[in-house]
Amino acid sequence: MLIEVKVPALSESVAEATLISWHKQRGEYVERGENLIDIETDKVVLELPAPQSGMLAEIVKNDGATVTSEEIIARIDTAAKSAETAPQESAQTKPAQDTAAEESEAEPKQPSEETAIASHTTRKLMPAAKKAATENNLDAAEIETIQGTGRDGRITKEDILNYIKNRNDTSAAADQQPESQTGKSTGQPKADTSSKESDQSEKSERPEKRVPMTRLRMRIAERLVQSQSTAAILTTFNEVNMQAILDLRARYKDSFEKEHGIKLGFTSFFVKAAIAALRKYPIINASVDGNDIVYHEYYDIGIAVSSPRGLVVPIIRDADKLTFAEIEQQIADLAQRAQTGKLAIEELTGGTFSITNGGVFGSMLSTPIINPPQSAILGIHATKPRPVVENGQIVIRPMNYLALSYDHRIIDGREAVLSLVAIKEALEYPASPLLEN
Repeated sequence: MLIEVKVPALSESVAEATLISWHKQRGEYVERGENLIDIETDKVVLELPAPQSGMLAEIVKNDGATVTSEEIIARIDTAAKSAETAPQESAQTKPAQDTAAEESEAEPKQPSEETAIASHTTRKLMPAAKKAATENNLDAAEIETIQGTGRDGRITKEDILNYIKNRNDTSAAADQQPESQTGKSTGQPKADTSSKESDQSEKSERPEKRVPMTRLRMRIAERLVQSQSTAAILTTFNEVNMQAILDLRARYKDSFEKEHGIKLGFTSFFVKAAIAALRKYPIINASVDGNDIVYHEYYDIGIAVSSPRGLVVPIIRDADKLTFAEIEQQIADLAQRAQTGKLAIEELTGGTFSITNGGVFGSMLSTPIINPPQSAILGIHATKPRPVVENGQIVIRPMNYLALSYDHRIIDGREAVLSLVAIKEALEYPASPLLEN
């Protein structure tokens, strides 16, 4: 029996997705629940498990194809048996018509040259790369020497073409060796190859590589342009003395980790400080919807996280109801799953306010861009010892420059400045993270 493999239902905010790479080839046996293919949306990478055990009888959509929700991308023959477990059945035990039908549905076609190349090498080739390798008569041994630049080391068409170009250049250079090296002379005047060699030298010294944007990168670009073109973005700055936070963390970090099983970081302090300011100035937590201002009476805080696919902003829901330990646990979990591409779409949508920390990369000052439809975002930077004036004296303090970008359409400068001052005060006079239950 043939069953259809479909793209899972995508959220309303995700119109289409891209097939990254099939983990099984046509004709291979798959177990139920085994990952067939990775599907990239503009938010996350999804794994598509096999709905039933059987043979992958047909691949309808190949690597790199753009697909939509519920679209058929493959078919599995559930009547087929694993080579290791299938009993030897005689064709005479089935009616001839049924046997012929099964063979028509389940028997794989003769492998193409591209499939043959893929089956004789341990390297993973993108479909266009397989075709290029076939057209240029590359064997499996040559393919094994090619360094893949695609996702997870996969070989792309460009990798194949670059390999062929380099091979041809090397061969041409060997053919054009001086006579003193080859020991041969034809007596004929040599062709003027200086121009050709100059062109080849110039190309080799100025290499370029063209790769398509990932769907996530395209989505990031789209949203950043949207933010810049639809909001009146301004940024206000302030500085905060982090000494109290450093002292508090040093004092409680061991007992905090022992009690809660998680390290006490810095981000939870910024989340708590931001919530204190949002409560005091609700317009910072609001958003624009047409001609309306929507005041959110809950606090869903987005935490910007760097991942191999780009920047993502998972959401901590109802952050105002969480303790320091619960916030730290959620941040650690979201960050870990961002690295492995395991975040769900629902965890990346919504949010009423965001925090981004460029300080982990050494940034001293920046102007963060609002994550629409939110109206403000807090930028954190590197904490460094700096000279400051206290009581008329120059002293050294661990200072951090804060940046609050806001949508001036609904947030006036007064509220923006005062809310950032409120964040500063909450950080300079923090409460003990162990006082919370």
